[in-house]
Amino acid sequence: MGMWASLDPMWEMPAEKRIFGAVLLFSWAVYLWETFLAQRQRRIYKTTTHVPLELGQIMDSETFEKSRLYQLDKSTFSFWSGLYSEIEGTLILLFGGIPYLWRLSGRFCGSAGFGPEYEITQSLVFLLMATLFSALTGLPWSLYNTFVIEEKHGFNQQTLGFFMKDAIKKFIVTQCILLPVSSLLLYIIKIGGDYFFIYAWLFTLVVSLVLVTIYADYIAPLFDKFTPLPEGKLKQEIEVMAKSIDFPLTKVYVVEGSKRSSHSNAYFYGFFKNKRIVLFDTLLEEYSVLNKDIQEESGMEPRNDGEGDSEEIKAKVKNKKQGCKNEEVLAVLGHELGHWKLGHTVKNIIISQMNSFLCFFLFAVLIGRKELFAAFGFYDSQPTLIGLLIIFQFIFSPYNEVLSFCLTVLSRRFEFQADAFAKKLGKAKDLYSALIKLNKDNLGFPVSDWLFSMWHYSHPPLLERLQALKNSKQD
Repeated sequence: MGMWASLDPMWEMPAEKRIFGAVLLFSWAVYLWETFLAQRQRRIYKTTTHVPLELGQIMDSETFEKSRLYQLDKSTFSFWSGLYSEIEGTLILLFGGIPYLWRLSGRFCGSAGFGPEYEITQSLVFLLMATLFSALTGLPWSLYNTFVIEEKHGFNQQTLGFFMKDAIKKFIVTQCILLPVSSLLLYIIKIGGDYFFIYAWLFTLVVSLVLVTIYADYIAPLFDKFTPLPEGKLKQEIEVMAKSIDFPLTKVYVVEGSKRSSHSNAYFYGFFKNKRIVLFDTLLEEYSVLNKDIQEESGMEPRNDGEGDSEEIKAKVKNKKQGCKNEEVLAVLGHELGHWKLGHTVKNIIISQMNSFLCFFLFAVLIGRKELFAAFGFYDSQPTLIGLLIIFQFIFSPYNEVLSFCLTVLSRRFEFQADAFAKKLGKAKDLYSALIKLNKDNLGFPVSDWLFSMWHYSHPPLLERLQALKNSKQD
């Protein structure tokens, strides 16, 4: 009886207090769960100091130790930044930060001659101030992550000036997209009548398709330099592979990711018959700035015959060389194209749109509930934007956690399938060595706690992927 008695006061509270308490409680429950998982993984970083037997062939002890220390630093950082953001979020809720910012934006609008009937204008001022607050409080963490952690482990390539210019540019571009899209969305919700949720969902669908279409041609080049991959063996082989699986490839680009960081990647984008492939220069052995630096350091001109180079220099270059050989790059692309051929991209779009529709529908059901607004300090007015924020961010949070976990599980499945597709193209051996190289270049730690990896990893652990490829290599 005792336990139920202690719950009674909770149920006797007014509805808005119950809602507020539940939101806060759930937020801390998720935070504690995440912290528990991170501590389990941290224990692995601390105790696994020698290369495990099954990794003997895959990783030398120097790289193993480097990646262990890198991941330890990253986990310390995410502990403190996570604690900070949980406390900040709690204080904003407890001290009525959201209604305060709404009133402040109302005062701004008032002084510019816009009365309370200009709700959309006030919403845009609110959004601008909220994103500015978030950018400013996030800045010290971002600076520390880039110039202390990434710098210490040899990944950061940015200067402070480049970083700040980049941050300001990102903020401006975000506002240029966020503010017009939000004002149109709020307008649609206002005039949409009983079925506004259908129009709102269709609008966000169109916006996301437009953004995907223009992102690589108009937005990404504002931040990074894209150059077409020059004619040559690699480009030819990419085109042949794309043709063999009917991938409608129109262009291949190399992006200068090395200006920011020495982490590497590759992806494709575009709709219908207009697909482009993007390779990071850090992925390509012959493009990597790091490799050029090593050659300059050692006074070595890149020579094709390889004669006349001292063993010591060869060893140094071999050890520090970054990126993958052409065959390995093709294997990585075989994996990426597998995602397309197996319909993973389309499946992900369908899932995200079904989820979006469901959320807008539930939003339509809940938006009339005054107690939801009262729970967060809005007693006299029920602004649409605040309704979106409360329902999508706070009320849906349990659903979002479950969905996110399911998508992580699905993503791992898709990764195995894309690996299997690359195998079918006869790339098992090259993908095997590419995965090892990429893990080494990015200082990935190959040992993980089963619970941590199950909850967080969108890609299967390295060993599992190698095992699956190995089985097929022997087939």
